[in-house]
Amino acid sequence: MSFRTLGVLAAVTSLLAMAGCGSPAAPAGDPAEAHPAASSRSSAAVPGSPTESVPTRPNIVFVLVDDLSMNLVQYMPNVQKMQRDGTTFTNYTVTDSLCCPSRASILKGQFPHNTGIVKNHGSDGGFRLFHSRGQEKSTIATDLQAAGYRTAFLGKYLNEYFPKKTMGTGKPYVPPGWDQWFGGGNAYDNFDYDLNENGQVKRYGKKPQDYLTDVIAGKAANFISTTATTGQPFMVEVSTYTPHSPYTPAPRDEKLFPGLKAPRTAAYDKVPAGSAWLPPNLKLTKDQARRVDEEFRKRVQSVQSVDRMVGTLRDTLAKSGVADDTVVIFSSDNGYHMGEYALPSGKQTAFDTDVNVPLIVAGHGVGAGRSVSSVVANIDLRPTFTDLAGAPPSPECDGRSFKTLLSGDAPADWRHATLIEHHDPATDPKDPDFQYDSKNIPPSYDAMRTERFTYIEYVDGTREYFDRKTDPYMLTNVAGTLAPERLAELTTALHGLATCVGADACGKASRAVS
Repeated sequence: MSFRTLGVLAAVTSLLAMAGCGSPAAPAGDPAEAHPAASSRSSAAVPGSPTESVPTRPNIVFVLVDDLSMNLVQYMPNVQKMQRDGTTFTNYTVTDSLCCPSRASILKGQFPHNTGIVKNHGSDGGFRLFHSRGQEKSTIATDLQAAGYRTAFLGKYLNEYFPKKTMGTGKPYVPPGWDQWFGGGNAYDNFDYDLNENGQVKRYGKKPQDYLTDVIAGKAANFISTTATTGQPFMVEVSTYTPHSPYTPAPRDEKLFPGLKAPRTAAYDKVPAGSAWLPPNLKLTKDQARRVDEEFRKRVQSVQSVDRMVGTLRDTLAKSGVADDTVVIFSSDNGYHMGEYALPSGKQTAFDTDVNVPLIVAGHGVGAGRSVSSVVANIDLRPTFTDLAGAPPSPECDGRSFKTLLSGDAPADWRHATLIEHHDPATDPKDPDFQYDSKNIPPSYDAMRTERFTYIEYVDGTREYFDRKTDPYMLTNVAGTLAPERLAELTTALHGLATCVGADACGKASRAVS
């Protein structure tokens, strides 16, 4: 359903209400009162430009899942329907294959070397560091709220966020920018968890109806339907713990896909030739291979609840009459390897299994059935959201809006490469991403990923270069065959990306190599 065009006064008021990315959050109280022009879906011509109109500002529904790899999409019919209805980005790359650094990059639109979040917890990562650095004062949420959107968050926020913590506020802490907040803590099992529900902590148990993915799906659907009646644009992020380990499926899904095994791709149980860090004779043990198959089956079972949620949210948009005025985004914080490269279940590597994850967008203004190969990264989500909302990007963002790519227009100056950072690996057993089944975790590295190749420099000075056009499974490191001039070019370009600050500098660095 499209909303009627409002008058000139509403257009001017709406424009004045839009604040730049990084502006302070809206005043407390009724969101509609705080943003008098928030109900404007589209507006009339700006004075002096009678033939021009302000574009519709669509609602935004962002579904962010945890550790979902590309090979799970084939088991998700509602997500596949999103692909048919919308646009799939085949070269979407995360800044770090680790939960908290990636999620911080999404919230801030910045690389980890600028957020300062490189781990899930401790002195160089986690929610407490993010909070203590004042990072929450300027995020996707504050941007959209300042632009007149009603905002909601449901599910997993950042590692080390716990619903009962007050952070000095005197009550369970709710980050700025969110009109509705349903934040979880250490809820990876999807049962027996707390939710901070707008400053009140509620305990959920072990009953089937307590399954967390289902709970936040229902709350998100209610937020959509109630907000749609007001005409105010909205943004909701639904962030699941699924399918992160222990890969707990909803009770009704736990017997599905009997006998299913992890894919035996060309990379399964095979160490890349010339690997800079993996032992050349490494092989999965029988127990590791058995666990990989069991865990893959549980992951497929567990994402059924995510897939139903996607269907529920899109159905709710349609029933509420706002499907045509909404952009739906589906993605993951990082990928996951399961048997590839002779590694049991885990992440943190620069292999595509871990860093190249789904990004699927459908809805208002999005081309249907399209596939885009342009290199897009999670630092681009924040500036894209503000662009959709009609607000300028924050000057602190390293990424840029990919809004034009949604309609099929590829800018001539789009990036050639993006950066992957991995520093201070997750080797603490207290870390939820600690890999119990393997000591083979890559050392710290910086990597550069283009449409064609992945180039990696490790902390010890070793290098890897994989030509993914001729070697799609990344099984042969050919860094040693490159000319010195080419290696020097790659090193310079990678250093530029690894030290860039801001969209202009990072954009220039991203085009320094092809």
